[in-house]
Amino acid sequence: MEKIIKVAGVQLASTTDKAYNLKRAVDLITIAAEKGALVISLPQLFANFWFPHSIDKAAFALAEPADGETVSLMRGLSEKLGIVIVCPVFEKSGDDYFNSAFVLGPGGEILGSYRKVHVPQIPMWEEASYFKGGDLGFPVIETPFGRIGIQLCWDIFFPEGMRALALGGAELVVAPTASAFVHSSERWERAIRAAAHSNGLYILRVNRVGGSPDQEFYGKSFCARPDGDLTDEPGGPSEGVILTKIDLAEITRVRNEWVFLRDRRPKEYSKLVEEKN
Repeated sequence: MEKIIKVAGVQLASTTDKAYNLKRAVDLITIAAEKGALVISLPQLFANFWFPHSIDKAAFALAEPADGETVSLMRGLSEKLGIVIVCPVFEKSGDDYFNSAFVLGPGGEILGSYRKVHVPQIPMWEEASYFKGGDLGFPVIETPFGRIGIQLCWDIFFPEGMRALALGGAELVVAPTASAFVHSSERWERAIRAAAHSNGLYILRVNRVGGSPDQEFYGKSFCARPDGDLTDEPGGPSEGVILTKIDLAEITRVRNEWVFLRDRRPKEYSKLVEEKN
């Protein structure tokens, strides 16, 4: 039996004007919902310009709590439109700061959240100077439109998170990203498609666009099927919405054909959880 839903990614060119970024996000989400999308994701840290480009203590003022402006606005929108929104945010929780994403339900409720586990510290992605490594594990979040997991950007290259989500019952993994330099796009696509296939689930990659002369985010958002193929051609380099249909019933069919999860041998993997010396 088919279980088809339409999902969407919003490609946004975020500026230093947060009010503009939020308004633009609302407009694009509304367009996606009008076209039938039931699950809509924004890109990584969409409400802000890409402040991890450099290290600046003043940027901590951009952080928000779970009941802050960004999440509150998107909760109202998800309720108004009757959809699920994946809302990445620079989260402040007590004295800690996280690169997070909230999953908001069609009743305007927070269904769950994820905090980025793998936090890079490389030129122009100085994230470890801002964010603590996630402490929520890899939650699978129940929504009216399927079971959703989140992986944020750099997480994609660590197979353990995707596998944990697959074993936890995720059907769709949403991956908001902030990837620049279009020459690297094929490597990101290859990694995501391989993860979708080896775990037998859908992965929706939603990338930023715009940026600065030395760091141009390239968009090219897409959705990978459980067999590793793409549902449609990737998006372009401009602001806008990518829309695609996914059939959650395909997950069972693919997993019965490509039996990777069945043939796992967990007892042989003990070294994977040993602490490094």
